[in-house]
Amino acid sequence: MKPETYSFARYLTAKRTVDDRALNRVVLERLEGELENLRAGHSLRILEIGMGVGTMIQRLVEWRILRNGEYTAIDSEAGNIAYALEMIPAWASQNGLTCAVDGRRIHLSGSDVDLHCNLQAVDLFDFLRRASPDEPYDLIIANAFLDLVDVPRTLPRIAGLLPPGGLGYFSINFDGLTLFEPEIDPQLDAHILALYHRSMDERSMRGERSGDSRTGRRLFHWLQQCGMQVLAGGASDWMIHPVDGKYIRDEAYFLHFILHFFENSLNSHPDLDPQAFTHWLEQRRGQIERGELLYIAHQMDYLAQKPA
Repeated sequence: MKPETYSFARYLTAKRTVDDRALNRVVLERLEGELENLRAGHSLRILEIGMGVGTMIQRLVEWRILRNGEYTAIDSEAGNIAYALEMIPAWASQNGLTCAVDGRRIHLSGSDVDLHCNLQAVDLFDFLRRASPDEPYDLIIANAFLDLVDVPRTLPRIAGLLPPGGLGYFSINFDGLTLFEPEIDPQLDAHILALYHRSMDERSMRGERSGDSRTGRRLFHWLQQCGMQVLAGGASDWMIHPVDGKYIRDEAYFLHFILHFFENSLNSHPDLDPQAFTHWLEQRRGQIERGELLYIAHQMDYLAQKPA
């Protein structure tokens, strides 16, 4: 059954468990080790681009990768920031942390946690225009974000906010492969997936290119081209499947939202029969409701460093 309403904040919240499984552990372990080296002598300055509803902050604290520092998190959607300001204090309470909120500033504290977060509702390019290279960040994070922008044009500006030795943790970068199982019609399935991937390559914002369906594989060389050294990389595939005919947590909603992306991207597409597409969506939604659908998306994670 198609959901009556779609909430992007709920989708981002449902995505937490999906990303938790997907994030590449080799890359995360290298990030943890490099942060230990950077912590020596000063408090870390972190920037997260496209923070969504704050799940990366929660994850890094829970997984003991990040315990203290100044954490600036930006997102273009004010609604996401508002949702995070409600969700993070509730999460902190459940995890034995003290959470003090002052406007859009959050201070998380505990036995070994002292993290000051500044949440900003701002477009990345507006943020980059006013950011000062004299106030660099030790770590810049972008999770499931770089495949939404023109990376060759944007990445050098992001890297410009790092000092020598600074780190970029760029995770969940889509890499051109989507799978739905079981098949409905092999030819129709392949056609819809090809059109969906092409829509990523043709996407534009403000008259500029905005996305690449093969960002994952291309990011390796794009990082090198802007003077960064790749320290670690690996796959971070999403894989959502039923267990005993049910999906964990809110992952059925996540799958419905993925189909919502397909519907919005391909509705009225001149190369797609509308009746066939409508029927395909109905069948896929039925597979979700019956606990049958397997969904896989291939992605890549990278940790890169600006040479000293």
